[in-house]
Amino acid sequence: MVSYFPSMDAVQGAMYTPMTKARIAPSKPTPYQARPELYGAFSVIDDAKDKAKQLSAEAQKEFDKAAAKAKPNTGKMELYSPSYYAACTFGGLLACGLTHAAVTPLDLVKTRRQVDSKLYTSNVQAWGKIYRAEGVRGIFTGWSPTLLGYSAQGAFKYGWYEYFKKTYADIAGPEAAAKYKTGLYLAASASAEFLADIALCPFEAVKVRSQGTIPNPYKGTFDGISKIVAKEGTAGLYKGIYPLWGRQIPYTMMKFASFETIVEMMYARLPGSKADYSKAAQTGVSFSAGYLAGILCAIVSHPADVMVSKLNSNRGPGESFGGAVGRIYKDIGFGGLWNGLPVRIVMIGTLTGLQWMIYDYFKIFMGFPTTGGAAPPAEEKK
Repeated sequence: MVSYFPSMDAVQGAMYTPMTKARIAPSKPTPYQARPELYGAFSVIDDAKDKAKQLSAEAQKEFDKAAAKAKPNTGKMELYSPSYYAACTFGGLLACGLTHAAVTPLDLVKTRRQVDSKLYTSNVQAWGKIYRAEGVRGIFTGWSPTLLGYSAQGAFKYGWYEYFKKTYADIAGPEAAAKYKTGLYLAASASAEFLADIALCPFEAVKVRSQGTIPNPYKGTFDGISKIVAKEGTAGLYKGIYPLWGRQIPYTMMKFASFETIVEMMYARLPGSKADYSKAAQTGVSFSAGYLAGILCAIVSHPADVMVSKLNSNRGPGESFGGAVGRIYKDIGFGGLWNGLPVRIVMIGTLTGLQWMIYDYFKIFMGFPTTGGAAPPAEEKK
C-alpha cells in the first residue's frame, strides 16, 4: 500500500548534519504509537465518503430535473377544472365498482337474511349451503349488476361531490365555508347522492331480486332489466327509489362528512403536518378514516337498507309505497329493521375504507392532493 507519509530514512536524511554520519537506528513502534502504514487506508475511506456525497448530490439534481420535466404534464390538469372533475368521476367509478363487486358474497347473505331471517343460521352456514347447492358461482350471485350499478353510482357520487363541495364553498364565501365546513360536506354529499341513486336504482332492483330469489330468475344484468320492464314497465326498475334515497343519502352524508372530519382530526393529532407524510402514509390515513366512517354509515342507513330489500322482493304490483312500507313494518317490527347489522358493519367498514384508499390513490396518481386534512395551498395568479 502506498503511504502518504515520509519513511523513517527520508526523515533521517532530511535531518543529516556534518557532525555525525551515523543514522539513527529505527526503533520498534510501541503498542500506543500510531501505525503510519494505515494512514493511507483512512485517506481512502475519506475519499470514498466524499465521492459518495458527490454522487448523492448529483442524483438529487437529476431527480429534481426529472420532477421538473414531469410537473408540466400533471400541471395541465388544474384543480377544480373540468378535467379534474372528470378524473374524480373515474376515480369514484373504480373505487365503488370494484369494492362492491369484491364483497358480493357478503352482500348475498345479507340480502337473503333480510328477505327471510330464518333462511340461514349464520354467514358461514349460509356460504356452505349455497356452495353445496350452486358452487362458487352461486356465492357470487348478483356480481354483474353490483359491478355495473355501483360503478355508475360511484362515478356520480364522487364526481358530483367534488363539484358541489367547491360550488357551495364559493357561494358561501371563504369565511363561512371554513366555519360551517361540516354543513358544506353534508349538503354536497346529499346533492351528489341524490343524482347517483338515479343511476344506481335499476341495477339495484336486478341485484336484490337475483340475490333474494332462489333460484336466481335472471341470466344476467340486462336479462333482468328486460324481464322487469316487460312485466312491470320502466317504473318497475325505480319502485325502490324512495327507500334507496332514504338509505343512501344519510349513508353518503355520514360517509363524506365523518371521513373529512376524522382525517382532519387524525392529522391534527399526528406529529407534523399532512405535507410531511409520504403518499403511502396518506393513503393509509384514508383507509383508517374510511373504515371508521363506514361503521357509522352502516348504523345510520341499515333500517332503510332492510326496507329496500323487502320492497324489491315483496312489494306487490300496484301497491302504494306507503302501504307496502306499513305492511312490511307490521310483519318484521322494529327489531327486524336491524336484521343483518353485524354483517353489514363489517362489509361497509371494509368497503368504505377501501373506497377512500383507492380514490385517494387515484388522485395521487393524477397529481392531486388526497381528500381531507389541510386544504391545498392557493395557486398564485401570474
